Amino acid sequence: MLAKLSVDQALMKAKFHLKKNEKTEAQKIYQVILKSFPKNLQAQHELAILNKRYQNNITESPSQVAIDQLVNLYNQRQFSVVVKLSQIITNQYPESIIVWNILGVSAAEIDMLDVAIKAYKMAISLKPDYAEAYNNMGNALVNQGKLDKAIEACNKAISLKPDYAEAYNNLGNALKYQGKLEKSVEVFNKALTIKPDYAEAYNNMGNALQDQGELDKAIEVYNKAVSLKPYLVVTYNNLGNAFKDQGKLDKAIELYNKVLFLKPDYAEAYSNMGSALKDQGKFDKAIEVYKKAILLKPDYVEAYGNMGNALQEQGELDKAIETFNKVILLKPDNIEALNNLGNAFKDQGELDKAIETFNKAILLKPDYAEAHQNLSFALLNAGRLKEGLDEYEWRWKHTNSSTLPRCFLKPMWDGKKSLKDKRILLWSEQGIGDIINWSSFLSLMSSQSKHCILECQEKLVPLLERSFPNIEVKSENKNLDKERKDFDLHLPMGSLYKNFIKELSQNNKPKAFLVPNPVRVRFWKERLSTLGKGPYIGISWKSANMSYPRPPNYCQISDLIPIITIPNVTIVNLQYVNFKDDLNKIIHELGIPIHNFDDLDHYNNIDDVAALCSALDIVISTKTTVPLISAGVGTLTKLANWRQSPWNNILLNPVGPSLHIYEKDAWEPWDDVFNIIREDVLKLTKNWSSYGKNCNHTCTIWQ
Repeated sequence: MLAKLSVDQALMKAKFHLKKNEKTEAQKIYQVILKSFPKNLQAQHELAILNKRYQNNITESPSQVAIDQLVNLYNQRQFSVVVKLSQIITNQYPESIIVWNILGVSAAEIDMLDVAIKAYKMAISLKPDYAEAYNNMGNALVNQGKLDKAIEACNKAISLKPDYAEAYNNLGNALKYQGKLEKSVEVFNKALTIKPDYAEAYNNMGNALQDQGELDKAIEVYNKAVSLKPYLVVTYNNLGNAFKDQGKLDKAIELYNKVLFLKPDYAEAYSNMGSALKDQGKFDKAIEVYKKAILLKPDYVEAYGNMGNALQEQGELDKAIETFNKVILLKPDNIEALNNLGNAFKDQGELDKAIETFNKAILLKPDYAEAHQNLSFALLNAGRLKEGLDEYEWRWKHTNSSTLPRCFLKPMWDGKKSLKDKRILLWSEQGIGDIINWSSFLSLMSSQSKHCILECQEKLVPLLERSFPNIEVKSENKNLDKERKDFDLHLPMGSLYKNFIKELSQNNKPKAFLVPNPVRVRFWKERLSTLGKGPYIGISWKSANMSYPRPPNYCQISDLIPIITIPNVTIVNLQYVNFKDDLNKIIHELGIPIHNFDDLDHYNNIDDVAALCSALDIVISTKTTVPLISAGVGTLTKLANWRQSPWNNILLNPVGPSLHIYEKDAWEPWDDVFNIIREDVLKLTKNWSSYGKNCNHTCTIWQ
């Protein structure tokens, strides 16, 4: 019967006999095992115990044969077997220092970190000057995230063995994970001074440099690592990540393919390649690659999360939600997945679910600024103004924020203190479109204060200076922030609405608040008349910044064909960047000219753009800066808007007396929106011949 059993089954059967104190039966089984498998370590030791051989011959430590077998099994990467056998040996020989260390190293390899650290501590208790055990324990503690204890263990190893390059390497990793990047690079250099051919230290130093944003230096260091160790796949993977961060996506993908040629089961390389493909806009290929990563590593949380992001960017919201839920099932405290799930719900228009999900993420990490900011948009989109504007204050702590707070000695206005005898400084943040929008409340601020100063981007000064003569408008200058004494209180422009919620709620019929240069308005009206008959319609369709998650706010020039083909109108370009190819496409395909004024700097000459917008009869645009200007000067503005956009709310939508908003859902094309706008414009143009010639401002007949 025994011959039909596997070795493991036979060993279990022997143990069963031992539990019943049937030593003779157990002894026979071990002898049969060793007859076929003479090097089986467990059978050797169990039989030796039964025969009482160790009592007389090897009372202090296991045989060298046993240790060699452990080492061989470790080299064969049979870590689970090594752990199991090491535990058997240490039960018999609790003072075997080397076996405790082997047990620790093997347990660490299979993430049994508590077992590993306990083993290292046992080795150190037997040999207090055991530098290798301190170093190995430091490495395990790094992997546990116990960085202070890891640094202490590595420093102890170095004190015992000052030329210990591996301990410097582990110390460098601990410092890197603490965010002490410059210090970690210094420590990696110490390791390399001791051991110049230490490829792993070069790799880890490259990681620290990459975290510092020193991508060129990181790439140089990674290349040094692979020159020393050409098959170090982790470094090729890291090198690919560095190129990906540089935007050199083809080069990154080439390196990931090299990794997978060397190690076809490297799930991380598949996941990273997926991210590079996603950044290229190749969503289908990216998702296919993420699936390969997950096939290799079914619990690969990062790959699921990345795939969810790709699905969301692709507009596959149901599948994205399913994928993010899979991440949360695998790791319930994954705050990034909860944040992404909240965004997917928001994109679906499920604002209550989005708000609930963002709050779950915040409950797990109360200072999670990104979730707070996303929550602010969901609350604002749901019409919960006070809550939303309060949450919007978290924008300053968002790690990806492009705006930094100013450092003044004077305090920020709390919205409660009277401004009657106070000088207040309002300072710009975000883009020029946002500052234009928020300036609709400047007159209210001016009326409450003794003196109001607005600092903004230089190209906004002429327009805002004319529009708000009671306010001192000046170009921003951050050089003297800590020395200034020309104001008593300050406030960032994005916090302006927060202090006037009552007025904001009641502002149902806003007035035009921007005053264009009347001389330039007349100039543009005369110039427009040379193009053909009115009405004159200005169009804009995309932003200068098309990074995720912005693209769904914008459209292609081809989506505007229903507008461009309206009969008996003159179409004028208001697009300020990357428009020449689009205009050529329309003239080539439709034979319809879209007039562009080459001598107008649409991007920098905001004052003249405002004058042109005022001279036009209608402006039709997606959510660019253009409709914020045209609505502000009072021109009839038709905004094609993404309903689920984070910026579709009272804080960031255009303000003006003649603003009409047409919305589409995230999963819909733009066709219906622009067809409806076309029909509305056609109705308006029927009255043009009767009223247009006598209008001082041609859009007033449609207000």
